[in-house]
Amino acid sequence: MGRFDEVYRRSLEDPEGFWAEAAGAIHWEKTWDKVLDDSKQPFYRWFAGGVLNTCYNALDRHVENGRGDQAALIYDSPVTDTLRVYSYGELRDEVAAFAGALVARGIGKGDRVIVYMPMVPEAAIAMLACARIGAIHSVVFGGFAANELATRIDDAQPKAIVSASCGIEPGRVVAYKPLLDAAIELAGHKPATCIILQRSMESAGLIAGRDLEWGDAVGQGKPADCVPVAATDPLYILYTSGTTGQPKGIVRDNGGHAVALNWTMKNLYDVEPGEVYWAASDVGWVVGHSYIVYAPLLHGNTTVLYEGKPVGTPDPGAFWRVISQHKVATMFTAPTAFRAIKQQDPEGDHIGKYDLENFRTLFLAGERCDPDTLHWAEDKLRVPVIDHWWQTETGWAIAANCLGIEHLPVVPGSPTRAMPGWDLRVLDGEGQEVGPGTIGAIVGKLPMPPGCAPTLWNADARFKQAYLSTFPGHYETGDAGYIDDKGYVFVMARTDDIINVAGHRLSTGGMEEVLAAHPDVAECAVIGVADQLKGQLPVGFMVLKAGVERADGEIVKEVVQMVRDQIGPVAAFKTAAVVQRLPKTRSGKILRGTMRAIADGEAYKVPATIDDPAILDEITVSLKDVGYAKEG
Repeated sequence: MGRFDEVYRRSLEDPEGFWAEAAGAIHWEKTWDKVLDDSKQPFYRWFAGGVLNTCYNALDRHVENGRGDQAALIYDSPVTDTLRVYSYGELRDEVAAFAGALVARGIGKGDRVIVYMPMVPEAAIAMLACARIGAIHSVVFGGFAANELATRIDDAQPKAIVSASCGIEPGRVVAYKPLLDAAIELAGHKPATCIILQRSMESAGLIAGRDLEWGDAVGQGKPADCVPVAATDPLYILYTSGTTGQPKGIVRDNGGHAVALNWTMKNLYDVEPGEVYWAASDVGWVVGHSYIVYAPLLHGNTTVLYEGKPVGTPDPGAFWRVISQHKVATMFTAPTAFRAIKQQDPEGDHIGKYDLENFRTLFLAGERCDPDTLHWAEDKLRVPVIDHWWQTETGWAIAANCLGIEHLPVVPGSPTRAMPGWDLRVLDGEGQEVGPGTIGAIVGKLPMPPGCAPTLWNADARFKQAYLSTFPGHYETGDAGYIDDKGYVFVMARTDDIINVAGHRLSTGGMEEVLAAHPDVAECAVIGVADQLKGQLPVGFMVLKAGVERADGEIVKEVVQMVRDQIGPVAAFKTAAVVQRLPKTRSGKILRGTMRAIADGEAYKVPATIDDPAILDEITVSLKDVGYAKEG
């Protein structure tokens, strides 16, 4: 039995002992009464009775233990040509000062604060300041539409909103204040205070009596100390889109979150305190919460907060410049970022321009990593490329290759094995477990490990209905796939992306793998569209690599043959279109559900998270060209 098998087995056989040991690395004001409180099943709570402060563990503890002068946060902004480094001592002082500004506005333990910010250090400072005083932050992606922000204001009922005058996108300035004002106008709940960071590119008009400039707010308070909170108290609410149009407020607690995230830094990512760790994400997403702000600081690492893109700020070498300049040891980003780089620099010429000697590992997550992108990254970077799978609800990985425990063989298309603490099963529609290699619904046997969402904000019944009711005793991930006979997990698609072609259950993810392997294809998506004869049929969309000059029809013909050869005629894959780009969320997820609704002529709402709504018009035209996009 290997080292990973031993650790994994212990996590399932003795979860309380396992996680109590991990909790020893965190500072507690009072240790817990019970490691796992299972008295209100299916709602479980970790470290019940324990008292701690997350901000103290992320900042003050390290200053007191001799890390005060170490870099805590590197702000690297190619879009504003800015570089700023905060030591642990400096970051603690900035956070304490802003926490004092919140206290001066009457904000305290249990109050909610919405953070609507671009990728600037003040976003992380605001989050940590809330944690410092026991307030609950809810970060909303900067630039989100006013009506979406309004629904979050009404659900969270914040006392204050922290925002900025603008965000910077390549080639344009996005004014935030008009969106914020419109959202407050739309919302039934009116926050008492808005604190606005004025950026030099755009000055926002302030409303007397409600709005304060960041510096003025800080000047009105005095630095605040850490406020102890219960381990089971909420640290934050993070909204994820709900199917009903009502956003779901994922709750994260303080205790389990601090324990689990700190544990992952060594055991999963294999980084030591003091090393530079970079998650190229946004603070508006769960990855930004977990691995830009909290986990690296809890563990004593240096974290990079990057205000830029993988390409275009200024070129496809942007990531390599950051890694080289800041001596990044480990990077975590989404596969879509690498597909964008690969599309613009297929040979990886920009990589050779930088010294990457400190760079050890690349982690990918956020969507399924196709083997072609994995191999490209491995070939060009010559470091391990580790795909791992997790969700907003879980806060950290469900399945991964735990490099700090044992580096298991990489299997393309698989995020490796279930993480310690996760008892993963694959179930059929009747809730019966299926054998190795059989596709079904991937679920986690309860309880979920620490750090996962204990519930939804003010919506226990909805949490139970959304995640715990389909397969009683299990957390429903909403993902479909299989586990092979070696325990490797294969996440093939969202449950609703398994298509039924003439009675055969087929994974669109499997077909995407085939398309992505074509030498001219940079990225792709496959959706199932309604068909009178076969129930559903797959339709492919492909973005070609830069510089490809072959006829689209030739490439379509080749990928159709490839699917026939590798999956078989049963896939009935006969239709594909070449498009300039795919519709995505700002975090890089492809909007397959929206594309499917267009194809089937169903009513759909343009997702608030969409990167560029105009792309949907292009997709509609492409679908019509290939005989789909019914009039809805």
